[in-house]
Amino acid sequence: MSISQNLQKVSQSLPKGVKLVAVSKFHPEEELLEAYNAGQRVFGESHEQELSRKVKTLPTDIRWHFIGHLQTNKVRFIAPYISLIEAVDSLKLLREIDKQAARCGRVIDVLLELHIAEEVSKYGFTLDACRELLDSGVWRELNNVRICGLMMMASNVDDEQQIRREMMTAADFFDEVKGRWFSTADYFCERSWGMSDDYPIAVECRSTMVRVGTMIFGPRVY
Repeated sequence: MSISQNLQKVSQSLPKGVKLVAVSKFHPEEELLEAYNAGQRVFGESHEQELSRKVKTLPTDIRWHFIGHLQTNKVRFIAPYISLIEAVDSLKLLREIDKQAARCGRVIDVLLELHIAEEVSKYGFTLDACRELLDSGVWRELNNVRICGLMMMASNVDDEQQIRREMMTAADFFDEVKGRWFSTADYFCERSWGMSDDYPIAVECRSTMVRVGTMIFGPRVY
């Protein structure tokens, strides 16, 4: 099937209110353009140099999400145009995003990344570390960054019960965070979990945003 057919198939499988982030890292511009021409507007990238190249050549109404681990020294390059930074995993990074957003006269939306999976290679806040950050109130002093929700990656396993358990932990934690720190903030509404292999489970676990690459574009071109 073509990229546009794959995109249509994935889009039609998502319930209303669940956003599709087309994970386009390591895929050439012409493939993104095919997805764009089929109606896709939100794309996920995780390498600053590749993203900067694509931003220059692709349509200006694309909403770019940075979905990988972001180093603080790369923030200034993407700050002028990034739509959402999905994986904020430290206060240091949050502060740098605020600083660079202020420099650009912007407010940048972010998600806090949770480390729930039983894999040491994953980044993110433990639930207690996330509570500690929010309890500190330091983030309230950052005027150019807006925390819009949470993101996580489930363990890369075949055990669907484990994946579901991890995603429901994130969903329940979202409710706690919303109630304790963002109860009056309409913008705090995003739950970003689910990828090509597990997004149907993620939807059952109240995800509002799924990151799908392989099912749309096929294997990555390294």
